[in-house]
Amino acid sequence: MNQPPGHHLAELNVGRLLAPTDDPRVAEFMAALDRVNGLGKRMPGFVWMMEGSGEPGTGNTEAKLDGDPQYVSNLTVWESVETLEAFVWNTVHRAFYERRQQWFEVLGQMHFVMWWVPAGHKPTLDEALARLEHLRAKSDSDQAFGWKHLQDARLWRTHGCTQVAAE
Repeated sequence: MNQPPGHHLAELNVGRLLAPTDDPRVAEFMAALDRVNGLGKRMPGFVWMMEGSGEPGTGNTEAKLDGDPQYVSNLTVWESVETLEAFVWNTVHRAFYERRQQWFEVLGQMHFVMWWVPAGHKPTLDEALARLEHLRAKSDSDQAFGWKHLQDARLWRTHGCTQVAAE
């Protein structure tokens, strides 16, 4: 699928931490949130990120999913597939992404979804979760998709995550 004119790429990534956010088992991940998120915000093509309280070292971990304090999310909007890929695969983000299983449970289902939004639209977490459920129920479609659905996704094909991290 190609990018529709006048649209940006939204993405939601969810995960359940192995331990509470103040537990030493996830301390390295929590300590890196501000650095990695700050880098993302400075990347060419970054448009918007769902923010948390702004407390240092918390990212958006306050947005509890299903009332579970260890089930966290990241929701961003990018100008294009290429700009999101550059951040995911060509920055320090990749090193943390590849180590995901050290801090997160394997969910056994898709934890990542993308979809096109009109330029200027800031998706809500509820909207993003509905897209994720759509992907889980119906597989890749123009409404909700993963990397393989995007013709312009090139770095994913060579740098993609391990199968365990993708579940």
